[in-house]
Amino acid sequence: MSASFNPPDLSRFRRLAAIVGGVGMVLLLIGAVIVDRKQFFQAYIVGFAFWAGIAVGSLALLMLQHLTGGGWGLVIRRVLEASTRTLPMVVLLFIPIIIGASSLYEWTNKEALEEHPVVKGKTPYLNLPFFSVRAVIYLGIWFVLAFFLNKWSLEQDRTGDRRLAKNMRLLSGPGMVLLIFSVTFAAIDWFMSLEPEWSSTIYGFIFVASWSLSALAFTIAVMANLSKEEPMNRIVAPLHFHDLGKLLLALVMLWAYFAFSQFLIIWSGNLPEEIHWYLVRMHGAWGVIIITVAILHFFAPFLFLLSRNLKRNPHKLVIIAGLVLVMRVIDLWWMLVPAFSREHFPLASFWMFVVSPLAVGGLWLAYFFWELSKRSLIPINDPQFESVLEQQHSSGH
Repeated sequence: MSASFNPPDLSRFRRLAAIVGGVGMVLLLIGAVIVDRKQFFQAYIVGFAFWAGIAVGSLALLMLQHLTGGGWGLVIRRVLEASTRTLPMVVLLFIPIIIGASSLYEWTNKEALEEHPVVKGKTPYLNLPFFSVRAVIYLGIWFVLAFFLNKWSLEQDRTGDRRLAKNMRLLSGPGMVLLIFSVTFAAIDWFMSLEPEWSSTIYGFIFVASWSLSALAFTIAVMANLSKEEPMNRIVAPLHFHDLGKLLLALVMLWAYFAFSQFLIIWSGNLPEEIHWYLVRMHGAWGVIIITVAILHFFAPFLFLLSRNLKRNPHKLVIIAGLVLVMRVIDLWWMLVPAFSREHFPLASFWMFVVSPLAVGGLWLAYFFWELSKRSLIPINDPQFESVLEQQHSSGH
């Protein structure tokens, strides 16, 4: 491993992230004591959903890169791997959801089950022991996939053994299938069951697309900053960002397709037990929020990412990536918070839902920067390294 490919000093970012995370968690705990214990857990799950999505979405992109190859994936592989190595923290971050399950999920309350016979009929599936076992399975699948992909990638750096690239590719095929299924069921268990009387067959796929989108937007933001200095300013070419911008556009469109398809199917069916989910989210402040999401999460990124020059300019592309990340948090508010507030916007306690992504994110980012600093930023012994970078630089500058 060449020392020149070591990452820059990230300790300052790590300290800042840890401070933000620590202060945020203290504020949330104060809110739990002063405001409401239930709302602590309700706010917490929003932060968890966002940052766990970046870790798991990065795993999806990492496997996609091993399956397809290309320079776009080669230059971001180390960032994706560092994100996937935060999965042990995701496991720890999931523990409060188990602890606070009674504050989050109606189906844990026996009295509520008696009042809702439809939900009571789902108790063979929706019960806390089985819920916990399934969570262990989902998290276990993601952890095992990330473990082997990172292990073989590190061995490849040390030995240059070409068989390791084949191993990573062979694992990524079935691994991608496992990931899609596990994310789909995790989304149903953790988020859709917040409103257990309602169901949607597309709901899980919305999270598959949105978590991949969050991960890519986050990776672009990290790469845009890393490319300003050594060693990445010698490696990353405009065409790399152009490819990442095209993939970002594709994922924005995929997310919009799934989200709009769910709305169209439910609205055209016009069944009372299904449309209530949207009726709550289309009036008052929630109605304003979904219009904002439609404009800034789809139309604006879609139009801007059509520009070839914007996609090749990291300073402009990072603005779109940042916008997507902000809108992902707002979209999660829109999807999850009405499950707790029902007919009204929780104005007095909404600050907790704002602090939660910052608190969880600070802790997650501190761990991410620590992982990113542990390895070379470029997999220099990858079989594609020389040919891909030579090709990309010749066409990228």
